[in-house]
Amino acid sequence: MSIDPQSASAALPLAGLRVVEFSHMVMGPTCGLVLADLGAEVIKIEPVPEGDNTRRLVGAGAGFFIMFNRNKRSLAIDSKSDAGRAALLRLIDSADVVTENFRPGALDAQGFGYAALSQRNPRLVYCSLKGFLAGPYEDRTALDEVVQMMGGLAYMTGPPGRPLRAGSSVNDIMGGMFAAIAILAALRQRDATGLGQYVKSGLFENNIFLVAQHMAQFAVTGQAPAPMPNRISAWGIYDLFSVRDGEQVFVAVVSDSQWKIFCAAFDLPDLYADQSLASNSQRVMARARLIPRLAECFAGYGKAELVAKLEAHGLPFAPVTRPEELFDDPHLNHSGGLLPLTMPDGRETRLPALPMQFGSLADGDAAGHGRLPLRRSPPQVGEDSADLLVELGYSAEEIAAMVAAGNLRIA
Repeated sequence: MSIDPQSASAALPLAGLRVVEFSHMVMGPTCGLVLADLGAEVIKIEPVPEGDNTRRLVGAGAGFFIMFNRNKRSLAIDSKSDAGRAALLRLIDSADVVTENFRPGALDAQGFGYAALSQRNPRLVYCSLKGFLAGPYEDRTALDEVVQMMGGLAYMTGPPGRPLRAGSSVNDIMGGMFAAIAILAALRQRDATGLGQYVKSGLFENNIFLVAQHMAQFAVTGQAPAPMPNRISAWGIYDLFSVRDGEQVFVAVVSDSQWKIFCAAFDLPDLYADQSLASNSQRVMARARLIPRLAECFAGYGKAELVAKLEAHGLPFAPVTRPEELFDDPHLNHSGGLLPLTMPDGRETRLPALPMQFGSLADGDAAGHGRLPLRRSPPQVGEDSADLLVELGYSAEEIAAMVAAGNLRIA
């Protein structure tokens, strides 16, 4: 599904910005997704003839391509051929930004590194998304799981002795977001200086930022933080409880005013009258006797009944939800949080929009929510190859010759 990409882009914050993306997997494409959703023209460079290998991942990687490549154009080209290289250089000469997340030195060897490209286009902002920033580790190969293990996140997530990676590609996704932030900062600086620059985002350093709160905890207390399953809670009630129908609901009481509301809502006057539970700090110390009492109370409720009571009283709660259940989430569907798109194999689905709203877009949104729109579904391999080369001044004959030589794929 594509929705008038040119007219839809005009009102968006990054309209008029051209980005050339050399990337695969999650980290690089996430950066491009953020820029594309915000209105930039993001041109995804794919190898011929089959395109980005991410398209063919299975298992836990099966959704990577369709999630992180909407609102992009696909140019499938042989970057190592003379004809392909010449076309890409012409394209980059017209670009504001180049992004890449391949192994260190890979694009430099082809003549697409920052040093070479900035000579041709001094206004270019060039962003590398790598496993590590500068230092002893920078030539290592990194994956999300690698940096979660070496960066303390897996240790904090799993129980003692059983480090466990987080249940999403958190570093890849956040690393892509930080790359987009760096690019926007560099573009802002270019407005003042007229010159682009090289910026870089690191997977490992992103992970360290995620565990920084635990490092700070150690700095403050002098005590090594325990893994999250064994942590000393900061709040007296901050737990997952089983309910009557076999489901689970997370419930929190994080202030003394909420404690008063909670005890009244669940008819627990004896707990509220107990002066040894009057403050949050006291309730933390009394968790050994408090939590079993509350577990017994909640076991008599069905999930829907408990959720309704907690919501009615403004108390923090969350039912445990599986990812596939989110397609039917009423809040997401009401607020434009799921974008309808067509997958490259022709099937239809809905996937999450960026988690932001813009007041300037609210009037143009049929629902009035100001969410960033879908302009293009994830592209077919080489879907935009011919159009892009025409825009660069190539003739039909030149394009046909490149296709015949195997240097270009047209969808």
